[in-house]
Amino acid sequence: MRTSELADRAGVNAETLRYYERRGLLTEPPRTAGGYRDYPSGAVELLRFIKRAQELGFTLDEVDELLHLDGGGPESCDAARVLAVRRRADLEARIRDLQRMHDSLSELVATCDLPRPDRRCALLDAISEEETQ
Repeated sequence: MRTSELADRAGVNAETLRYYERRGLLTEPPRTAGGYRDYPSGAVELLRFIKRAQELGFTLDEVDELLHLDGGGPESCDAARVLAVRRRADLEARIRDLQRMHDSLSELVATCDLPRPDRRCALLDAISEEETQ
């Protein structure tokens, strides 16, 4: 299939395909007699895997590593486990940060319910402090 068809099916743009080729995530396909790239049908699944891994927070370097682990033996499973444990730790840290942000915003919202003289908006205070510095 041609570049535009693959890009449409996988939900990416043509530049993304070329970028993945340069990075070695996607093998450069053979060309037709007319000079067009001719991707195999399996390229759609590969691109969907890459995009899904990115959605889960894996970097392209980690995705590359995951792709090389596919079909391996116990060593590959151990390496995948290390990546997953590292990713889980990153997610746990992000969740803690997001919870702190949630709590701060909840306090801010609760402050808005107070009578006008008793209100103090930490967000507006922080913005004002930046402006005066």
